[in-house]
Amino acid sequence: MIPLFDLSLQLNGFPMKEAKAELRKIIALSEKEHEAFLENKKVEIVNFHLQNNPFYQELIGLNAPNWDNLPVLNKRNLQKPLLERLSKGYSSKNSYVNKTSGSSGDPFIFAKDKYCHALTWASNMYRFGWYGIDFNCSYQARFYGIPMDFISNKKERFKDLLSHRFRFSIFDLSDVVLETILKKFQNKKFDYINGYTSSIVLFAKYLKKKNIILKEICPTLKVCMVTSEMLFETDKILLEQQFGIPIINEYGASELDLIAFQNPNGEWQVNSETLFVEILDDNNQAVPNGTSGRIVITSLFNKAHPFIRYDIGDIGILDEKSTLKKPILKKLIGRTNDIALLPSGKKSPGLTFYYVTKSIIEDDGNVKEFIITQTKIDTFEIEYVSENELTATQIQKIEKAITIYLESGLTFSFSRKEKLERNKNGKLKQFISLIKEIKE
Repeated sequence: MIPLFDLSLQLNGFPMKEAKAELRKIIALSEKEHEAFLENKKVEIVNFHLQNNPFYQELIGLNAPNWDNLPVLNKRNLQKPLLERLSKGYSSKNSYVNKTSGSSGDPFIFAKDKYCHALTWASNMYRFGWYGIDFNCSYQARFYGIPMDFISNKKERFKDLLSHRFRFSIFDLSDVVLETILKKFQNKKFDYINGYTSSIVLFAKYLKKKNIILKEICPTLKVCMVTSEMLFETDKILLEQQFGIPIINEYGASELDLIAFQNPNGEWQVNSETLFVEILDDNNQAVPNGTSGRIVITSLFNKAHPFIRYDIGDIGILDEKSTLKKPILKKLIGRTNDIALLPSGKKSPGLTFYYVTKSIIEDDGNVKEFIITQTKIDTFEIEYVSENELTATQIQKIEKAITIYLESGLTFSFSRKEKLERNKNGKLKQFISLIKEIKE
């Protein structure tokens, strides 16, 4: 079989052969060699951005480039036009550019140079390979969102074709739609499931109600990888029971890479090949392994855009047995999303609002933060922080997008705030539902 996935990335300018070769070399390093590699890459990436990135130069100021003195970058630092943050020689045309989901309430546009993004894919392929999954030939059942406008939708569908995957849109997960998903599993030879945790859990609950084990109707299934949201232990047990396959927990960020991925020993192994992960206290000091703190991450290879000591907005704990080469994430606190229940009976995960933010966010830094609260079955309150009040045209655009992705007949109120309320961990939850589903 022609390796279409690798080929499509290569044709788009992502040097996969070189990236895979470098990743293999890093993986083969001994513990001592890895320590030296890590220190060298940290110095190298800081020096590169100090010499080539005006945004990072301004951020550092007069501070000596000693690692512990480097500022911790937060998402609000990055809410300025992308062109002001790119390194010399990089542009949106010669880099990979995307938007974060905004699940923390602080969305922004980011860039990776093409070699860095190739390493991201090589890292993904390596970890999925632990479970016999090959992106070039394994068939994926994909529970992700998809753009609704015609051109973007067709582009994503074409990428799905090249990537050997079938996408189930997660904007409507009512029983009628879940039944059509079930029929696809009966008729297609899927090798694995990948997608948003809450969407996959809803599917498992439907299977339980129907008393169906997915592996029995789709015998080719090997494994399920869940991502983007917290996987609670009770949900993992449900998934294992209803799918009849191993459930693998993934923790990542689009602007970085896979951050942690459950290894075959059941450990949440942190990516130490392309990232450097620190756990810091409120004073930006590293805490001992086994102690909770803010997860702060450095992208060791991204030259297009600095992600150096970047506070991702989550709280976590590294296991006491962690080493620099093999850090283990003992616990992740946060990253959970509610389900939106709608008048028509639709159930839509909070990450649906990622696609709504595409209509809200322009690369001008106007909207800094936002929270969407569902107060009634048909009523939503949107609180936001911005330099200027949203115009009637902008509000109309947001409402139109929500109608497309969710349904019509919903009521919205918009309220501009000086600041938004955060939880005790300092995390801003983008979507909150005050509606509780009636127990069946």
